[in-house]
This record gives sequence, structure tokens and C-alpha cells, in this order.
Amino acid sequence: MSTPAPMPCEAIHNALRRGVALPACPLALDADRRFDERRQRALLRYYCAAGAGGVAVGVHTTQFEIRKPGIDLFQPVLQLAIATLGEEAARCRRPLVKVAGVCGRTPQAAREAGFAASLGYDLALVSLGALKDATEDELIRHCETLARIIPLMGFYLQPAAGGRILPYGFWRRFVEIENVVAIKIAPFNRYQTLDVLRAVAEAGVQERVALYTGNDDNIILDLLTPYRLNTSRGWKTLRIRGGLLGQWAVWTSKAVALLNEIHAAIEDDRADPRPFLEKSVALTDANAVVFDAAHNYAGCIPGINEVLRRQGLLRHAHCLNPAEALSPEQPREIDRVYRDYPWLTDDAFVQEHLEEWLR
Repeated sequence: MSTPAPMPCEAIHNALRRGVALPACPLALDADRRFDERRQRALLRYYCAAGAGGVAVGVHTTQFEIRKPGIDLFQPVLQLAIATLGEEAARCRRPLVKVAGVCGRTPQAAREAGFAASLGYDLALVSLGALKDATEDELIRHCETLARIIPLMGFYLQPAAGGRILPYGFWRRFVEIENVVAIKIAPFNRYQTLDVLRAVAEAGVQERVALYTGNDDNIILDLLTPYRLNTSRGWKTLRIRGGLLGQWAVWTSKAVALLNEIHAAIEDDRADPRPFLEKSVALTDANAVVFDAAHNYAGCIPGINEVLRRQGLLRHAHCLNPAEALSPEQPREIDRVYRDYPWLTDDAFVQEHLEEWLR
């Protein structure tokens, strides 16, 4: 058996374990739905200036259609992103975690993982949605193959967004793979979230495997909660340290500030959690609008793009698929979020720096 790919460098691994904000990067398109490189760079610069600890590219929010023949944007998007993130890391003098989305059956996923590794991405976020009929053994072999190419971030993606149910038994075996360094927990389901946490606790790998919320409907409570679980080795307390989130692709400077506030409150055992509970309700309400939960997330990516369009970061809210568009009442609901929760938004920050990012 071939050896696993090298682990991320110490600075990247430490950042992951400490907990950072990782926006799931959208795709910038022009009026004709062609790749808008200038706006894509501006978007990445925004995330770095907002204090994000890195960016995830080629993921669900970037649109899985970038891989389709005739569109063929997977490689150009990853190349532009790695170059821009390299420039920004040098500018801000701090490491940036670079995550590449990898999907498809094993041959495709291995090609994508190899390409990401060759560019210098730190880890791959592995979507298993294309293996809906695979057995648990087949899923584990798939992940072991990818772990020999690049370090892995597991991904529990909700079925409504193209994922599949992944039971405790899968996660218990997955975390034993040597080159698994993180998991994005995004089933939008508390029972399934606990399956992942129990697997990490029982395996005793919480120092190696950083836990990240992808539950955009429960961000603050995921981050604030101590998960105390009984294992065969005794009681253990786990924390979800950061987030890799589509919701954090918008209003990112406020998201970073929120994560920092939560980290500080956890360090201070006497901190009052009630303000965070109030903010949790507001953020979940806002996410329901941006992600179009009322229509089973049909307008999720257009909703993210629409917020960025209003801020001037994107020129259009278009998706590659013309049928993927805002739901009829979504613009009005976004207006409501701006009115009801102005503390969530960072439009002033964007306006102050937009021309600089569009250079």
C-alpha cells in the first residue's frame, strides 16, 4: 500500500485546530454567465481582508457545474484562487488554509485531488454525493485512495444539497484514516451531527481531526456547545472549533468577529451565553432567507450571490444553470433581513475597500 500524502504544514494544522472562518467561495459570472476573473479575485481579496482563515474553492457554493464538459471551469477557478490566496497570504503575513472541493467517483475524485495537490492546496473537502449506492466498505476505500494524494476534510453534506446519509459506523472508520485532518459537519440534522462527534470521541482523534460546522442553520450553537460524550476510554468533551460555511461567504467580516467573540467567551467560563442565544435566532432566520429554506434550498446559491451583488462584489447573481434563480419572494425577504438584523451585515466595510479589491 502506498504511503499517505504529507500532512498539512504545522501552521496550517494549528490554524485548523484553533478554529477559523472558512467561507465557501461562490463563482463570479458576467452577464453572459462567463467566468468573471476580476470579480472572482475581488471576492477572494474580500475574504482575506475580512479576516477569514482561508477559503474553500470548488465546493457546492462554487457550483458543481464547473466540472461539466463544455463549462470546464474547475481547473481555471482553482488556479486563479490559489494564485490570489498566495498573494493575499504574503500581503497579510499569515497562513491561509486552502481547501479544494473534490467530488465524483474514485477516478474523477482522484484526478481532482491530484490537481489540487499539484497547485498547493492544503486539503481536499470530499463530497460523497456521487457514491449514493456505494457500500460503507467502498466509501472507505474511496477515501483511503484520496488520502494517499492529499490530506482530507470529511464532509457530511445534507441530502437536499446532493449529499447522502453517512451513519456512525462510516465516520468511526473514516477518522481512522491517517491523513484525515478535519471534518465539515453539514447534515442540518442534530442526530447526524452527533454521529460524527461520537465517532471522533470514541476514536480518540480529536487532537488530529479538527471539527468544523457546516450546519448553516445552527452555526452559533454548534460553536458554543461543549459536547460531553461517554466513550470506552471514559468521558470526553469535544468542541466544534470553526466553520466552513456558505453563510460565511457573505457578511464575512462580521462572521469572523462573531467567531472571535465565541472563542473568547469559551475561554472565559463566566461569560454570559444569553447574548449568543439571541444572536443564534437572528442568524438562523437570516440563513433561512439567504439559503431559501422555504423552498428546500432551491435559491441557496442565488441567495448568496444576490447579497454579494447588492454589495458590489459580484456584478450578477447568475448561476451557470439558468434555471437556478432566486425564488419570487427571496429578494423581499433579503430586504427584511437587512432591516431586522443590520448588525449581521458588513456593507460599509465592503464599500470602503471595494475599489481596492477590484484593482
